[in-house]
Amino acid sequence: MIIVQYDGSWSGLMSLIFEVYEFKMEVHAICKSNEVSQQHLFGQQHIVYTDGNKAERVLKGIVLKAGKSVVQELYCAYLSEQNDIELLILRLVQYYLGSKVKVSANYGHEDVLKLKQIIKSVSRERHRFKAFVRFRQMEDGLYMAKIEPDFNILPLISSHFKNRYADQLWLIYDVKRNYGIYYDKSEVTEVQFDLIPSDQHVMHKAHESEVLYDDLWKRYFQSVNIKERKNMKLHIQHVPRRYWKYLNEKIGSFGVTNSGTSVYSCFLLYVV
Repeated sequence: MIIVQYDGSWSGLMSLIFEVYEFKMEVHAICKSNEVSQQHLFGQQHIVYTDGNKAERVLKGIVLKAGKSVVQELYCAYLSEQNDIELLILRLVQYYLGSKVKVSANYGHEDVLKLKQIIKSVSRERHRFKAFVRFRQMEDGLYMAKIEPDFNILPLISSHFKNRYADQLWLIYDVKRNYGIYYDKSEVTEVQFDLIPSDQHVMHKAHESEVLYDDLWKRYFQSVNIKERKNMKLHIQHVPRRYWKYLNEKIGSFGVTNSGTSVYSCFLLYVV
């Protein structure tokens, strides 16, 4: 029973797959170096150290055998952070590389079908956060937003916000994973805080006009809302409650409210 440890990075996972082939290992479990559980203590330990050359060779092999889109799918699944996702990716790479024809669309294969389902969930989350990110302007001109997505979607939305707000300084911080992406008007880099700023601290450091914009934003949503045609079931379907915490239009004087609507679902409320 072989337990493989790696550093948790994408390159580390690709290096791991390289060594599985190199040493012809039958892997029982894969875990991150800082997440070794008691149940993994009784197996044969194999530690993988991230190697850029090994990772690159694995990626080139997948592209040549299965196509570039497959690499993107595997990376999207890796960002889901689901339990045993590394084992699923390893099995799929072995399946793709071991087949004489392209099988990435073989929905009859259990692992391929599971991969497609995970990708669908992650893609839906990525799409939602293109609309649900709410920036606040700080005193120094930086636009900051805090999010708490189910999946690690920051790498998937960085190019969208870079193109959309190319002339602004902005920071989107994932408080669940304690890291963010910062744009300095030229490139996007990852950043990490020793201490995640609280909502009160962010508001204290916000530009003085933010209070006025908050009020204007809430008034807008109140004015477009039609109480007689409110459909909360449909609204929650498109704007789940777990997102409300960081939406300006959902926050009242005493915290998150249970009413109101969102730009994303206004049209749906009108047409139903």
